[in-house]
Amino acid sequence: MPLGLIMGIARAMRRKRPSSLDILSSKRAPRNYYKGKNCKPTGFHTRKGGYVIVPEKLPNYVVPDLTNFMLKPYVSQCPTEVKTTEA
Repeated sequence: MPLGLIMGIARAMRRKRPSSLDILSSKRAPRNYYKGKNCKPTGFHTRKGGYVIVPEKLPNYVVPDLTNFMLKPYVSQCPTEVKTTEA
């Protein structure tokens, strides 16, 4: 009898997927849970329902000047093998 009980518990534990238990989505969470898309806010909400963008929170991309640059923006699907000497 105790062996059957242990086997039944083991069978029930095997059925649950451990990967789906630790994924928390808005469907499996409380009503006020908001997961978001892993992005940082660029401003804040006002009391009257507006949104103010803060310029310090916007991303600042620094692009170098690429005039007279020798390399092309293409990467081959089949690169050739280059042999280098080990230093």
